[in-house]
Amino acid sequence: MILTPETLAFLMAAALVAGCIDAMAGGGGLIALPALLAAGVPPVPAVATNKLQSSLGTFGACIAYARAGHMDLKTYRWPVFAAFAGSIGGAWLVQRVDPTVLAGLMPALLIMLALYFTFSPKVSEMDRRSRVGIVVLSPLIGVIGFYDGFFGPGAGAFYTTIFVALGGLGLVRATAQTKAANFASNIAGLMTMIIGGHVIWVAGLAMAVGSITGGQIGSHLAMRFGSKLIRPLLIIMSLGLTAKMLLDPKNPVHALLFG
Repeated sequence: MILTPETLAFLMAAALVAGCIDAMAGGGGLIALPALLAAGVPPVPAVATNKLQSSLGTFGACIAYARAGHMDLKTYRWPVFAAFAGSIGGAWLVQRVDPTVLAGLMPALLIMLALYFTFSPKVSEMDRRSRVGIVVLSPLIGVIGFYDGFFGPGAGAFYTTIFVALGGLGLVRATAQTKAANFASNIAGLMTMIIGGHVIWVAGLAMAVGSITGGQIGSHLAMRFGSKLIRPLLIIMSLGLTAKMLLDPKNPVHALLFG
C-alpha cells in the first residue's frame, strides 16, 4: 500500500497526540487506530501497524519513567512476563474466535473503571500496602495482557487500576509499571501480526517517530503533575472509549448490542 507524504504527516501527528495521552493514562489507540482507518488502511493491517507504532512509543515512555526512578522491573518482572504471555494467548485466540464475545463486556468494565477513579479516596503519589502479593498480581496482569492481545482498547487503564487498587502503588509508579506491562503485551501482539504479514512498515515507523515524541512529552507531564493530571485523564479516556464503542456503528460492541 502506497501512502502519500501528506498522509504520512497526518499519521505522524495523530501518533504524537496518541503517544502523549497513552503515556499519561492509556487509550492512545482511540486516536491512532481511527487515524489509520481514515487514511484508508484496511482494518487488520491498521491494527497491526498500530501495534508497531504503539510498541515503540511505549518503549520510549518506559525509558523516561525508568530514568526518573519510577519503574521497578526487578520487583514487577513477573507481572510484565505475565502480560507478555497473556498477550500471545490472546493474539492466538483472536484468530480463531469472534472478538465480539469479549467486546460486549467492555462498556460495563470501562464505566466501572471510571467510577472507581471518580469516587475512590484520593489516590496518593506514595505507595501503600499491597492488598495482594506478586503471586496473585501476576496472573491478574496476565489476564489484561490476554485482553490486550485479543481485543485491546483500554488495556493501559486496566493495568493502572490493578497496580493502584490491588498492588498498592502510587499513581505515578502505577503508570510507570503499566508502561512496562503494556510494552510487553504490545510486543507480543506485534510479533503475531508480523508473522501474519499484516504490518505496513512505512506507516508504522513514521508513526513511531510521533509516538515516541508524544510518549516522552506525556511521561514527563505525568511525572510533573502526578495524580492531578493522570486521574482525570483516566476517567475521560474510559468514558470516551465507552461512548465510542456504543455510538460507532462499525464498532463490534455497537454491532453486538444493537444489531
